[in-house]
Amino acid sequence: MPTIADLRKSYELAELDERASDADPLKQFDLWFLQALEAQLPEPNAMTLATVGANARPSTRVVLIKGYDPRGIVWYTNYKSRKGCELAANPFAALQFHWVELERVVRIEGRVEKVSEEESDAYYCTRPLDSRIGAWASPQSEVIASRASLVANAAKFGALYLLNPPRPPHWGGFRLVPDRWEFWQGRRSRLHDRLRYRLDGTQWVRERLAP
Repeated sequence: MPTIADLRKSYELAELDERASDADPLKQFDLWFLQALEAQLPEPNAMTLATVGANARPSTRVVLIKGYDPRGIVWYTNYKSRKGCELAANPFAALQFHWVELERVVRIEGRVEKVSEEESDAYYCTRPLDSRIGAWASPQSEVIASRASLVANAAKFGALYLLNPPRPPHWGGFRLVPDRWEFWQGRRSRLHDRLRYRLDGTQWVRERLAP
């Protein structure tokens, strides 16, 4: 039985070269994200979100990307949750995608803002009915008495709103506006490829980092 210290992996699938990468980090992300979709990875849209609250304690959780464009990276959540409260206190965050099967990591940092109410309404309407009811039923991150109380909440709001629940005022989207990106491609002998893009004024500067 191997110990944790014995666990090893040699990364040999691909490389990341400055000449082959796009000068625009969003276009590079789009390429890698589409390749993750084409590879049929399990939940390629899952990303770790790191926030820091007013108490200066960092916290992480996995959320799902629901859109990206030149304005930034979007996900949806309860604004009263721990992450929502931390972003209200400190509107900066970091995201990380780890596509294990492709031996790739993407890290993104920047300022976070709420998306418009119109955007939140439009996305909320695309969610399955159970998920729309769940946004009402769950006081996310709060202590609850039992799972039974959560199920009872769902039944209550289901009976109240039937097939047309409105979007809760405490639920909606966040957008991270990137000022830094990093693309990591695993390589042999731990000599990994790391390309960082940092915003300098209105221009992206691409730099290679030591692994």
